[in-house]
Amino acid sequence: MSPRERIADKMEFPPETQQPNVYPLSWESKTKKMEEIWEAAQRENWDPTKLCWDTFDVEKYSWEEREAIAYWWSILSVFDASAPPVFAAALIKTYEAHEEDPVRRCFFSVTRDEQNHEQMCGLAITKLLGSTSYLTHEPKSELGLKAQKNVKWLYYNGARYWEGYKKAVPKYSLAVLFSSFLMGEIAAATIFHQMAAGCKEPVFQEAFRNIGRDEGRHMAICMSLMERDYPHLKDEDKATITKQIRAGYLFLSGVLFEPPEEFWDIPKDFITNQRACDEVARKAGFGIPTYDQKKENWRGAMLNLKGVLDKYGTEFPAIPEVGITGREISDVEMEDIIPVF
Repeated sequence: MSPRERIADKMEFPPETQQPNVYPLSWESKTKKMEEIWEAAQRENWDPTKLCWDTFDVEKYSWEEREAIAYWWSILSVFDASAPPVFAAALIKTYEAHEEDPVRRCFFSVTRDEQNHEQMCGLAITKLLGSTSYLTHEPKSELGLKAQKNVKWLYYNGARYWEGYKKAVPKYSLAVLFSSFLMGEIAAATIFHQMAAGCKEPVFQEAFRNIGRDEGRHMAICMSLMERDYPHLKDEDKATITKQIRAGYLFLSGVLFEPPEEFWDIPKDFITNQRACDEVARKAGFGIPTYDQKKENWRGAMLNLKGVLDKYGTEFPAIPEVGITGREISDVEMEDIIPVF
């Protein structure tokens, strides 16, 4: 049928709509928990511009400290600032898959939350550096020069991930996507609650508390959908999820631990530069966990996720970096991954 061919005068009812498509629309609601999460999202929505910025005196920090703290926010931006388009794509998929109405609304709320998180990254970086991006900032210290080089490599690797994500989303079922999303949310809730406890700057404390609460709600969305769908998982989906968890560990280690050089395409001095930034920011009162704390956090998050997947008979991958045994996965590529933060 050509695009201009009229059929309304040839048949009483239109033909079935080819899928996937957002039409035909319906507003089915079966999962009560999703309605409760949506209501919480409405109550807990917040505005990053309305935080206690009037208490933030950037001049009390040296340029080295400002550049070190802005570097951490730039790391976070690789994950949190990419999240709005990531979840927007997932939101579209929930419509195309004709998900329940409250599920679609919950994914809308996640997209909105992640936009707040992106804005928070931008506000922090802009106020610390007086520039809209680390890339346009003129470094004022030797550490700032090293941090800017790292940020360029972080964004390069993020671009590789985004290209892979665009190809992956249409390929995988929502059930597979939920496991990847859950991994990101478990890990995110861990780090933001810890940052809120360890950070001495009031505006950052407030932001981390809000973001941590958001991530906990996102985790509840994924858990509810897994409880609904995982008892009916196909074996091939279980195998895909196992691989995605390993990929997620490698990808998210960029912000939660340290980026593995065999997976992240980074120069040899990247880790050294990052550790130097962490140390300066930590001494300035910005609550970045130590190496050992990061490792223990990651291990705890992975064990929590393992407990969820074990419940549904889904194999967990080996994560030797934090001492977790499981199925060995060796063929992970950046272009294959779908986890988000």
